[in-house]
Order: sequence, then structure tokens, then C-alpha cells
Amino acid sequence: MMRRTGSIGVRFLLLGLLLLGPATNASAEAVDLALVLAVDSSESIDNQEVKLQREGYISAIKDPGILHAIQKGKHGKIALAYFEWADVNNQRLLIDWTTVSDEASAVAFGERLKASPILDGHFTSISSAIGYAMTLLDNNPYESKRRVIDVSGDGRNNNGPPLAQMQAEAIKRKITINGLPIVNDNDRQFSGLPPDDIERYYRKNVIAGTNAFVVVAKSFEDFERAIIRKLMREIVDAGPHHDYAQRP
Repeated sequence: MMRRTGSIGVRFLLLGLLLLGPATNASAEAVDLALVLAVDSSESIDNQEVKLQREGYISAIKDPGILHAIQKGKHGKIALAYFEWADVNNQRLLIDWTTVSDEASAVAFGERLKASPILDGHFTSISSAIGYAMTLLDNNPYESKRRVIDVSGDGRNNNGPPLAQMQAEAIKRKITINGLPIVNDNDRQFSGLPPDDIERYYRKNVIAGTNAFVVVAKSFEDFERAIIRKLMREIVDAGPHHDYAQRP
């Protein structure tokens, strides 16, 4: 399906926000990880699938293994922000920066997400979502040596700036982009990608930065398992370290 591209004006606005650079706060509270959860709610994902994604995050954040990994960190806490995205003009911040350090704070995060309304999206602008997430990271109130964007979705970028531009900007800002592509046979007409190609697409075109990686959800029902695995790896920062924009 053919999709229109974002307006030139919106592209310049997005680039202008990125060029402002990070805010500085010498007295900021220290956390082990500043993590933006960027979740696809475009036309290829219906309301039930949005709910399944949210439920996956709600369950994963309060998973005992995840909480144990958080508490083992130097500061014993991570900072999270959660937004859902669709086209170049459509990023909805549902949970602004908050810390998770124990079961109570994890449950509070989940309750806020569960109570948020679901709004319809349209086109798929992964690049605009990444740009929005970088702006959130640049202006977050916490201090962290590790800044990560966690992008989940079931299709390719068809709206907004080129993804390569966002990958390069993330590397420049020492931000890691990880990917959680969702295999979804029912919505293949929207993404234009065969099921086997969504992982390859995310590896080549989405992830970037130090120790970047992809975890695949085999379906929306598999999302919770995949996000637990992904969050665990992000929290403990496991695996060899490499800086790269693209992988074959």
C-alpha cells in the first residue's frame, strides 16, 4: 500500500528539535538506565493488538526477574518514558519520565499505562518516533550514562524522514536504538514485508549505537516473552559492545 511522506515543514521542525541538544542538570537524580519505550499504534495494529502490547509491557516491568536485575544495578533504579506512535505528526506521550525500582513503582507504572486511552493511528513513521524519543532523552530529568530507545512495531518506515538519518543522529548522541519487530501475518498488506523480512529490516534500518540488538516477537501473543527478554538484556547491558548504524 502506498503511503504519503511527511511535510517538509514537519521534517525541519523535527530536525530543529534534535539540534537543540541535551539539557543539562548537575543535580539530577542518577539512574542506571534511561529507557524510552516507543510503541507502534499505526493503522496496521488494531486496538486489541495495542492492548496486547501494553499488557506485555505492564507484565514485563513487574516481572520478578526484571525487578531483581534493576535492583542489582549501581543505583538500583531505571528511568522510563512510554509513548505510542504512528505517522510523522502522531506521537502520544502516555507516561512521562518516571523511575522504577521496586514492585510498587512497577505496579504504579502499569496502572497508569492501563488507564491511558487508545487513539487510532495511521501511517508508520519509525523515523519520527526515533526523533521524538531522542528529544525525550535529551530533556529527561535523570542522569544516566546509558540512554536507550526501545522501538517495537510490525512494519517498515513509510512516512517522515529517512531512517538512516535518525540512525546517524543516535550514534552521534551516544544513544542506542534497539528493536522489537512483531511478526504479524494478518497485517502483512500494510507493511509490504514478508514475515521473514521484518527482523532483517529492523536489523538493517532501525537499530543503531552501542550494543544494539533485535529481539523478535513471533506474534502479538508472544510479545510479553519477547519484551521480558529484551528488557533484561537492556537493563544488564549484556553482550559484546559495538558501535554501528546498520547490520546485514
